[in-house]
Amino acid sequence: MCYNVLCDKYATRQMYGYCPSWALTWEYRKKAILDEIRHYSADIISLQEVETDQFFNFFKPELKIDGYEGIFSPKSRAKTMSEADRKYVDGCAIFFRSSKFSLIKEHLVEFNQLAMANAEGSDNMLNRVMPKDNIGLAALLKVKEGAWESVSPEAAQISQPILVCTAHIHWDPEFCDVKLIQTMMLSNELKTILDEAGLSFRPGHKFDVNNVQLVLCGDFNSLPDSGVIEFLSAGRVSMDHQDFKELGYKSCLQRISNCDTPNEFTHSFKLASAYSEDIMPYTNYTFEFKGIIDYIFYSKQGMVPLGLLGPISTEWLRDNKVVGCPHPHIPSDHFPLLVELELIHMPSAGAQPPNGLLGRR
Repeated sequence: MCYNVLCDKYATRQMYGYCPSWALTWEYRKKAILDEIRHYSADIISLQEVETDQFFNFFKPELKIDGYEGIFSPKSRAKTMSEADRKYVDGCAIFFRSSKFSLIKEHLVEFNQLAMANAEGSDNMLNRVMPKDNIGLAALLKVKEGAWESVSPEAAQISQPILVCTAHIHWDPEFCDVKLIQTMMLSNELKTILDEAGLSFRPGHKFDVNNVQLVLCGDFNSLPDSGVIEFLSAGRVSMDHQDFKELGYKSCLQRISNCDTPNEFTHSFKLASAYSEDIMPYTNYTFEFKGIIDYIFYSKQGMVPLGLLGPISTEWLRDNKVVGCPHPHIPSDHFPLLVELELIHMPSAGAQPPNGLLGRR
């Protein structure tokens, strides 16, 4: 499950004047958000816009009752704040069912730190990318025997590692260059995490870095035709892509991305998006904007999607005169994404995924 829950400090009447003020309060929305999470009962839950205080005092204790462990990090600005102010900073969280997964290691990806480290004298890297304190959060998980339920896995599959990453990329459409660079930095960090994981496992322990499955999800604040989604889906993006705005990032980006082919930045993950535009017409639904900006990507060599949660019925939205969310019946301005993935150890050539069922209550 991937879900931007809309943190309390952004849920204002100035932003969402079409929503009754009582339906914007955190006391009202948190119950509906938790009900939504519990209803779908995913094994892995990735959340964005979780306020620090809400993670420790609401989400973590509530989901612990349901058998989840969780990790969290606030946006980078929290480091510069007083303890009183820090609890209102939002960030990313990953929860996983402890009967099915154990946490090997967690990783925080701070884009402002990476921008500073790789600026290479680029003023735009320092002035445009570095000030944005968005983050990515990754959990390297090991599958437990309990995850297989009625299936008898091969020995190698029992401890199958999965790298789960969630991210919240910068929002402003004027900064499409920043969004793309943050995404490139994220993919480079994920590769580093896997390389380090391969080295850190004790000698003789079976850990094949190439066999780690990646689930990458989050609010990328980027439409399907953006450079961000092109880079993630195709594994490459032109060095001259229009989203870079001709701002001369090339030399510093060569440090944070593969340049195996001329004039292209590439990554080695072979990813597919669980959702396509014909399935989900929008994941963010407000009065001013309706579009796809949330995604779940998965390793297409080792995973097969079995089913997806479809969109809310357009007839229901129309009949209930829902001009935008949040709404008394919809607690966030984002809709949750949900995909059921099957782990396949050795995919056969040309294997076709089975048809998944769509549904939305």
